[in-house]
Amino acid sequence: MDAAKQHAPATQRNRDAIAEVLEREVPDSGLVLEIASGTGEHALFFAERFDGIEWQPSDPSTQALASIRAYRDDFPGSNLRRPVALDASAPDAWPVATADAMLCINMVHISPWEASEGLFAGAANLLADGGGPLILYGPYLEDDVETAPSNRDFDRTLRARDPRWGLRKLGEVDALAAHHGFARTARYEMPANNLTVVYRAK
Repeated sequence: MDAAKQHAPATQRNRDAIAEVLEREVPDSGLVLEIASGTGEHALFFAERFDGIEWQPSDPSTQALASIRAYRDDFPGSNLRRPVALDASAPDAWPVATADAMLCINMVHISPWEASEGLFAGAANLLADGGGPLILYGPYLEDDVETAPSNRDFDRTLRARDPRWGLRKLGEVDALAAHHGFARTARYEMPANNLTVVYRAK
């Protein structure tokens, strides 16, 4: 295996469930911008599964970008673009000008709140006119839903690593979305106490 390739075991467990949501929510063609692509394994899988879509991976980490490039080198198709360096917390400096959909997996809780603020600000720049979806995957806290013990433990672990991290209240994410002109249009329950939530311009 290429030394640059990183591996995230959760990718194998959640990629099919996420793909089922993408089949419902993303257009059949166009460009999907993936924010915080991490290892690149999701990008590889989704680009192969949705061969009519141009898939644009991104990440702020040089190690992640190297991993994505290494996986891309083995990709037989032509719709997986080279990864770009993108810091979600700096939406005015994104190297992508437009997209037909955006996907962000497991970033909101493993980053400062400023990254989520930048994510929605960037989505407003890229998606608002076309009405494309911003799709988020990960664990969330909901006022009317009991939090699973595993998610409570995960939240404590994250906050111990960095007090700026942690599971977000879905209501606060909805409020942030509304501030940038988006409304939540779908909520999907996913394996292992995760959610996929979809936002579109109002």
